[in-house]
Amino acid sequence: MNKHIRKISNYAMVGGVGVMVMATLQGCGDDPATHQQPQQQAQDQSVVKEGATVTIEKQANGSYQIIDEAPSVKTRVIVVEDGKERILTQDEIDKLVKEEEARVDAGTSKLTQNPEEVKESGGMGLAGTLMASMAAGMVGSFLMNKLMNNQNYQQNRRTTYKSPQTYSKSQNSFKKNAAARSAAKSSSPKKSGFFSNKKSSSTRSSSFGG
Repeated sequence: MNKHIRKISNYAMVGGVGVMVMATLQGCGDDPATHQQPQQQAQDQSVVKEGATVTIEKQANGSYQIIDEAPSVKTRVIVVEDGKERILTQDEIDKLVKEEEARVDAGTSKLTQNPEEVKESGGMGLAGTLMASMAAGMVGSFLMNKLMNNQNYQQNRRTTYKSPQTYSKSQNSFKKNAAARSAAKSSSPKKSGFFSNKKSSSTRSSSFGG
């Protein structure tokens, strides 16, 4: 009878220790996840806005201007013609970039001309307006490399926006987005800390098991 009671008490003790071990390990596992959750959300928010959505409107004289622009999940180009909106396909975007690149290489692109001459000639076409937007680096990075050091290009970028307010709004939104992304990256948890927590948990488990 005493042997049976002793066995039952031993099982109860082992079971009690097992519950303690599980509770301890569960607690250790929860802490990093709890701390990482806000940081992970910040990272997700930064990843969400790695693209740009630009809306380009056709004017009465046939030229095009940027009427709205903001950071977005992925890059989209919306064209407004005769009051109707449509989203350009990737093939259409690639074609526009290729055509403008050929003009840049030939020296006939309005992007590299004197801004006053561009204004007198009636303004920028669709391809030129696209390459003057914040989406340009995402849809035509190779062409952007050719344009970045051109002084006329830098000046023409401002004139492709519908108004100075539209330009300022766009620049401010992308600056804030860049700052948010930078902050999210700097506050992201280091892998070494995460693995060190896992290591301590496994060490604790083995000591209880022994």
